[in-house]
Formats: sequence, structure tokens, C-alpha cells
Amino acid sequence: MLSIGVLWLTLLHSLAAAQATALDSVLKKMDAAAANFQTLQADFIWDQYQRVVDEHDTQKGTVYYRRSGKEIEMMADIKDPEQKFLLYKDGKLQVYQPKIEQVMEYTTGANHNEIESYLVLGFGGSGQDLKKQFDVTYQGEETIDNIATAKLQLIPKSEKVKNYFTQAFLWIDLSRGISLQQRFMQGQGDSRLAKYSAIKMPAKIGNDVFRLKTTSKTKFVSPRG
Repeated sequence: MLSIGVLWLTLLHSLAAAQATALDSVLKKMDAAAANFQTLQADFIWDQYQRVVDEHDTQKGTVYYRRSGKEIEMMADIKDPEQKFLLYKDGKLQVYQPKIEQVMEYTTGANHNEIESYLVLGFGGSGQDLKKQFDVTYQGEETIDNIATAKLQLIPKSEKVKNYFTQAFLWIDLSRGISLQQRFMQGQGDSRLAKYSAIKMPAKIGNDVFRLKTTSKTKFVSPRG
């Protein structure tokens, strides 16, 4: 007769094996989605929470992604609470505020991979690439907006990535292999929640979407001067 301890260890082993199988299945769905990924359009809600002041900064708009060679480009058209555009392209991040006619430019340089992980995580990336950059744990299935998803916990392997977030959670659409929701945990208890809806993949997106519509009055500013 098996002891309670042996039964418990057997149960834990079976559970770990089931989780490993489920994780492998989700990552394969992401691999398949990445292999065919070209363009995507979605509505978003980004909620940045700052624990120290107990405040939420919520932004709403439409985001666009497309594959360009081996890179993924992103344009976020932030409509609320104030018009703003965030463009990630050619290793550069630009934030355009039409109201004050200013573009803040950040060259990613040596931090290219880390910043890209933060901006385009869950869209166009393969499951195998995810495993290379993070320790990935399967957290079970959850339903979001009537869509079945798998929840994954990500712990960055790179210390540089940990400067942006200490851990992240992705909710992967089990039918399409892309992220419907993301939560990034940051220092001091801060966090960023991103929710996506009305997803179109592939989407008809013109080249002009990935250009900032600046004017002759627009000033371009770099934080490093």
C-alpha cells in the first residue's frame, strides 16, 4: 500500500507533467502564429498603476503591428485622454504629442532586444523565442471576453529586461496564438495592464500608418540632448 507521501509526490509529478504538456501546446500555437504573422490591428486599454500614489493612468486607442523583415514594427494611436502617437520602428522609439508639436526620440541601441520585448511581447513572436528570453510557467486557462486563453508567467532571464519589468503575465488566445491581455510587474509594486480587443489579423494597414504626421512646427527632442 502506497504511503500518503508517495501518493502526494506522484500527484505532484503528474501535475507537473500535465502543465509541461499544456505549456508546450501553447508555445506551439505561438510558433504557428509567428510563422504566419504579417499585420495586426487592435483596440487597446493600457492601465499604468503607481503604487506610491495609488493612481491609475489609463490610455485608450488603436494599435498596429506589422512584420518588416525580421523585425516587428508598432504604431499606437492613443486617443484618450489626449491624442498621442507612439511609433517603434528601425530600432527607434518616437512619442509624438500633436498638442505641443513635439516628438521625443529614444534610440534603443544596445537595449534594442529588451525594449522590443516590452513593446511587442505576445504579437508576432514565437513560443521558442519566448523560452529563450524568459522562464515560462503555465498558469492554467482563463476566459477573457468569452475567449479561452492560457495564462503564462514570464520571468526575464536578462538582468537588463528586469530593469523594465520583474515578471509578466500573458493571456494567450488558444485559437490564434496571440496575446489578449498582458500584465507587467515593475519595481515598488507598480504594474502595467494591457488589454486588447476587436483584433484583426491579418489587417489591411497602409505604409502611412507607420509614419508620424508631423508638421513644419514639430520639434524633435532627444532625452540625451
